[in-house]
Amino acid sequence: MKITQHSSATTLTLSLDGELDASSSVLLDTELAKPETLQFQKVLIDCQKLNYISSAGLGVFISHLQQFQDAGVKLVFFNMQDKVHNVFEILGLDALMTIVPSEAEATAV
Repeated sequence: MKITQHSSATTLTLSLDGELDASSSVLLDTELAKPETLQFQKVLIDCQKLNYISSAGLGVFISHLQQFQDAGVKLVFFNMQDKVHNVFEILGLDALMTIVPSEAEATAV
């Protein structure tokens, strides 16, 4: 798993590349847990190169969701592959999290 990030004044974008499993979820958790993350208005997750997500990976997002909501930070997923999106749908997480098709739509949320 490789995580690339770039930021603007209000938005942090994390691009995930590879498989998000039990071992790599620690890296993502570290990135999301940084105090400066809560200073952004939006955290965008680019899933274009995310090939797989395990329950541990999903757990990282779920564990930070309430903290982001309490801080007024929007968590938005975009460019999600169908097989990864299906996992979110099966577990009902698409109702809890904002998932949009493109970066332009993620930016507009």
